Amino acid sequence: MNSIKKLAGLGALISVLALSVSCGGDTLPKPKAYLRLDYPMGKYVPFDEPCPFTFGYNSLAKLKTGKDCGSLEIHYPKMKATIYINYKPINGNLEKLLRDAQTLTYKQVVKADDIREQPYLNPEKKVYGMFYEVGGNAATNAQFYVTDSTSHFLAGSVYFYAKPNFDSIMPAASYLRDDMKNIMETIKWK
Repeated sequence: MNSIKKLAGLGALISVLALSVSCGGDTLPKPKAYLRLDYPMGKYVPFDEPCPFTFGYNSLAKLKTGKDCGSLEIHYPKMKATIYINYKPINGNLEKLLRDAQTLTYKQVVKADDIREQPYLNPEKKVYGMFYEVGGNAATNAQFYVTDSTSHFLAGSVYFYAKPNFDSIMPAASYLRDDMKNIMETIKWK
């Protein structure tokens, strides 16, 4: 009987200790979290096809060329994204090409939080253009165009294969923006 009282007392002591240890205050819900995505530094290789232009692109991407150099696709399978590049020769239609590129960008206003324009000028290479950063959950978060103002016009935009959620794609979007800026900075007309 003594041993039963001792066991009952020990059980009560363990119960009190367990309750005092487990009650550490109010439980709070944890905020939503996203995976940390780190991508390797890009190594740029030349795109040197028989086209009226050349540029450097990321060697980690897969390049798909269309007929007559009018359309290119730079695929990033790990990021589930593609940079689409369109080339058009200028035949007295520069104003229309510029208007079309700007219209494509500003169609994103419905979903975009903001659109930042960054002019690009390189008179030595005769490359002039605009880079657009589109903030928020827009279909594309970066676009650009470059031209020499007389013969060549090239435009590019990035699209992800998923519903836009800028918070979750931000690391990939930032990485691809850098690649797009590299294309702009390395383009040369032939």
